[in-house]
Amino acid sequence: MKNELTRNFSEVTEFILLGFRTLPELQILLFLGFLLVYILILLGNISMVIVTKVDAKLHTPMYFFLRNLSSLDLCYSTVIAPKTLANFMSNEKKISYNCCAAQFFFFALFVTTECFLLAVMAFDRFSAICSPLLYPVHMSQKVCVHLVIGSYMCGGINAIVHTGFTFSLRFCEENRLDHFFCDAPALIEISCVDTFVNEIVIYILSAFIIISTTVVILISYAYILSTVLKIPSTQGRKKTFSTCGSHIVVVSLFYGTLFFMYAQPGAMSSPQQIKIVAVFYTLVIPMLNPLIYSLRNREVKDAVKKILCY
Repeated sequence: MKNELTRNFSEVTEFILLGFRTLPELQILLFLGFLLVYILILLGNISMVIVTKVDAKLHTPMYFFLRNLSSLDLCYSTVIAPKTLANFMSNEKKISYNCCAAQFFFFALFVTTECFLLAVMAFDRFSAICSPLLYPVHMSQKVCVHLVIGSYMCGGINAIVHTGFTFSLRFCEENRLDHFFCDAPALIEISCVDTFVNEIVIYILSAFIIISTTVVILISYAYILSTVLKIPSTQGRKKTFSTCGSHIVVVSLFYGTLFFMYAQPGAMSSPQQIKIVAVFYTLVIPMLNPLIYSLRNREVKDAVKKILCY
């Protein structure tokens, strides 16, 4: 329990992001590594947005959701990467209280929205494979737009609750965050008041979001698998299920790291472990997603070739 009696309750106006505490020479290497990854994120996700927008053959619900997924990956990595890169080249590594709160809010907004969007994408594959005749009705343009808006609304509600609970804490004189961005575990760690309620709220909300969206994904794929197994030819089964392969890989990577980070007891115990996992889901996954969808998708590869040869 935090020792409230021995703390000075003067509120902090800025935080120091300790980031990766290594030798100066390694800081330069980390800067170059992060910069390369961020450039790949920009190139990959912007390209995916352009390709799925320009090619008329990709104007389908699946690629509409994929375009939104790329936009989200671009947004939440951009919330983190520029400030992290600047801190690698700075001695102060400061971030103001308000900027920290804004970074926290937008990161929670985009990550939570992506959770719900991945569940929507699973439902889209379920509708396309299990009810192909009703697919144009179930996934009309209006329905698709509403599903994306609903995902953002859920993300916004979660971000407001998370930000409100986290930044209602007192941080007193301790303002050094053992992280490379403003995240809940690091902020809770330096608070000088009892954080039990905040940790419970984070755990319950994170568990609810991950479990509810995972249930939608699992049920969708259970029906998809049942439908695919009824297809008589091996080639037909393979072709039908191939449209789901990229989504399954992306879901496994994204949900695996989020569960490890937020939705299990004791996940906040090791700052170094938290930072390594955070690098994976804030930068590595947004870099991999366009590659996963383009390398495993013939339609996307054909659209890219068409644009490059035009």
